[in-house]
Amino acid sequence: MATNKNSYITELVEHYGRSRTSLMPILQGVIEKNNFISDHDMTDIARELDLSAAQVYGTATFYSFLDTEPRGEYIIRVCKTITCDMHGKRQIIQTIEDMLKIKAGETTPNKKFTLLETNCLGWCHEGPAMLINEKPFSGLTPEKVHDILSEYMHK
Repeated sequence: MATNKNSYITELVEHYGRSRTSLMPILQGVIEKNNFISDHDMTDIARELDLSAAQVYGTATFYSFLDTEPRGEYIIRVCKTITCDMHGKRQIIQTIEDMLKIKAGETTPNKKFTLLETNCLGWCHEGPAMLINEKPFSGLTPEKVHDILSEYMHK
C-alpha cells in the first residue's frame, strides 16, 4: 500500500536525521511551513523516525508553540501570567477581540489572525506582552495594540 508522504517531512528528516533528538527540529520545521502540525504530519514523522504516533503527538501537544490545528497567517499570543494580568492583560485581550471580532482561541474567517493566550513569553518585566508570530511587543496599552494591529491588518 503506497503512502501519501509529505515531501517537506522527508526533506526535514534528511536534513536533521532519524534520531529521537531530531523530533523537535522536525516539528518546528513543519510549523514554519504550515503554521500547524496535522495528524497526517505526525503519522509521517513517526514512521520516518521509527517512533509511535503517540510519542510524536505527546511531544507536539506538550509545547504551546507547536500548534496541532490550523492557525491564521499571524498568530497573536498574549501572555496570561499573573504579572501581565496585573498590568492590564484583560484590556489588551478585549482590544484585540474587539478589533478582530474573534475570541481568544479563535481564528478570523479570512484566516489572517489567530488569538491565543499562552504561558510566560519572557517579557513579564515589561507586561502586558504579546507575540505576533515571532515578534514580541511589550508594555502594551489598548492604544498601542490598536496601532500594532492596524499595521498588520494592512499587510
